[in-house]
Amino acid sequence: MLRRTAPFLRHFLLERNSSAGHSSCSREAKMSRPVQARRLEGIDKNIWVEFVKLATTYSKVNLGQGFPDFPAPDFLTEALMRVVSGGSHMLHQYTRAFGHPPLVKALAQLFEKLLGRDLDPMTNVMVTVGAYQALFCCFQALVDEGDEVIIIEPFFDCYEPMVKMAGGTPVFVPLRPNPPKDGKLMSSADWQLDPTELASKFSERTKAIVLNSPNNPLGKVFSREELGLIAELCVKHDVLCISDEVYEWLVYDGKQHIRIASLQGMWDRTVIVGSAGKTFSATGWKVGWVVGPDRLLQHLRTVHQNSVYHCATIAQEAVAQGFQRELTLYGKPESYFVQLPKELQRKRDWLIQSLNAVGMKPIIPEGTYFLVADISPFKSDVPDVPNSDEPYDYRFVKWMVKNKGLAAIPLSAFYSEAHKNNYTNFIRFCFAKEDTTLKAANDILQKWKQEKTSS
Repeated sequence: MLRRTAPFLRHFLLERNSSAGHSSCSREAKMSRPVQARRLEGIDKNIWVEFVKLATTYSKVNLGQGFPDFPAPDFLTEALMRVVSGGSHMLHQYTRAFGHPPLVKALAQLFEKLLGRDLDPMTNVMVTVGAYQALFCCFQALVDEGDEVIIIEPFFDCYEPMVKMAGGTPVFVPLRPNPPKDGKLMSSADWQLDPTELASKFSERTKAIVLNSPNNPLGKVFSREELGLIAELCVKHDVLCISDEVYEWLVYDGKQHIRIASLQGMWDRTVIVGSAGKTFSATGWKVGWVVGPDRLLQHLRTVHQNSVYHCATIAQEAVAQGFQRELTLYGKPESYFVQLPKELQRKRDWLIQSLNAVGMKPIIPEGTYFLVADISPFKSDVPDVPNSDEPYDYRFVKWMVKNKGLAAIPLSAFYSEAHKNNYTNFIRFCFAKEDTTLKAANDILQKWKQEKTSS
């Protein structure tokens, strides 16, 4: 019996080896057709990849990346520990796809106070994996092929590629600096929209405008008058507003953050984007949200359920407890929303003083934890690179991190190709840092000042 099967077995093994060899060749053959989706064309470059690598390699002090190096508040980390160690075992499982019920209820309660209207936590709030995913959902859900989206410059760098991925066309309008004539330091309030120029960007193809107030990277907090102008144009042209308000609690010098959704005619056309990372100094938790009318959020829910679907239950529960605490302390001095901006304003003023001493010209931010500085006085310090079209601010930042050990981000990275060459004399710093970090930065700047004085 065994002898009879031997020829069959040999034939089978030969066939299998032949097939394996053929499969091996097939695996090694390269595909001739394009593998990249067309919607990814031209959006593969990212400022953070290059400059994070530079900072990691050369910097002694990194004031480039926008996250705190101080701890999240104790009440938040304690909430997380309670959830992990002593909470219900069900908190380790899926929760509601569009937001953990305790968190959407707390957010609805808070935004009812902020907007002065009743909100349904199940239809007017959705939780996302950070504000980044909230923005992605907005563009994918609301922007169609051929739609135009107005973006105010300078802008957070993800807006442009996200609009393009959705098939839309970005239309840019810059905030234009208007320096004070009394010789004082410029403020972010001195960077303003030209009303005529802004109005000219609206057309029958305009689907939405992206508003970021307080603005990253500039720190500008849009005034009621400026928001009123934007709202008037949105209503006139039947345009949506994607309002990125992740720095809503980080406002200084008695300024007030005004939510454009609270203005007449704007609730039904606005999606508010928020972030626990910025609100509670816990950027790594990646908990964000959107607030808005159900007629808009229903489409964001469709994108969410067919992509991310669900956010981490444990993080949502801890953030919910953080908001529940803040709701009981709303408007009181003990509130984290009151304490954090006071502490950051002190850090801001310290960095302004340090930069001013070395000869940079800081632009005083009204909000966020970013500060832009004019570096035009340093052009003689930075060697030209032959046959290079690299902007001055890029060259300056690379020179500064390699020669001084201090990392920052070039401001022109926050502009479109059409306008970036007009804003190459500025760089961005982050001041949401421990005092030890800011002191180390100050020491570098003081040493730099002494070198300039002695040379």
